[in-house]
This record gives sequence, C-alpha cells and structure tokens, in this order.
Amino acid sequence: MKKVQLEHAEALESGLVDIGRAMQASGVSAKMIRHYEEIGLLGNVARTAANYRIYSAQHVHVLRFIKRARTLGFSMEEIRELLGLWQDRRRSSASVRKIATHHIDELQAKIAELQGMLGTLQQLVHCCAGDHRPDCPILDDLAEYEPAHDAI
Repeated sequence: MKKVQLEHAEALESGLVDIGRAMQASGVSAKMIRHYEEIGLLGNVARTAANYRIYSAQHVHVLRFIKRARTLGFSMEEIRELLGLWQDRRRSSASVRKIATHHIDELQAKIAELQGMLGTLQQLVHCCAGDHRPDCPILDDLAEYEPAHDAI
C-alpha cells in the first residue's frame, strides 16, 4: 500500500506542526528536536512530500515531557525509561518512584560535592590577602594537589 504524503500547507491545516512551531510550543530547540528523533525518543515523525518534518500534538507533548525531565536533571537514559513508563498505562508507580528516588540520591551526592568545593574555595579565599604581594594560598593549594595514586 502506497503511503500518502501531505504537502506542507495540508499538514498544517490538518493540525500537524512544522519544526519551528514544535520548537515554539515545546521550548525545545530544533537541533534537540532532531536529536531526540534520531535517538528514538519521538517515535515516527512524518514527513511532507518535500521531506519536511511534521509533528503531531502528541510529539509536542513528548517534547515538553523531555524538556521538563531535562530541567530536573534526569539523564537521557532515565528519560527514555520515564517516557516508556509514561506511555505504558499498565505501569506501576513504584517503577517511576524508583527512578526518581535514585535521581534524588545522585543529586544529593552532587550537592554534597559542590558544598565541599564551595567550603574549600571559601577557606582559600579567606586565607588570601588579595594584595599586591605574589604569595597566594589559592595558587599554592592548586599546585600542591595530588590525585589518588590509582587515578594516574
């Protein structure tokens, strides 16, 4: 059976949107929309007779979902899992909670690491006179850093 391809104007009249409108409606850049399509997060995206991408309301909804998940710092693999769960009406919320809880743990570890960096830098800045002399405890600390032996 031959697949019918719409002209651009026909596609827009039928409620589909081009990449520019999908970008405006979702807040996702055209480059990222193409990327999400390429890695399989958007499913099948139709094309016009002139080979322009055209997106359904569901595609735009998925793009918004991805954008929100990225805003919350989920990885692309986590987003793929969450999308699968979102689209599966028989899912258990426990599966979603498990992913979110794991992400919370990762965020808390990252926050602790950042707080440690902040504390160290604040201490180094406090020790630095910031005057015309060349001695600088900040540079001294950076120069004396030794990574773990197994990392070399």
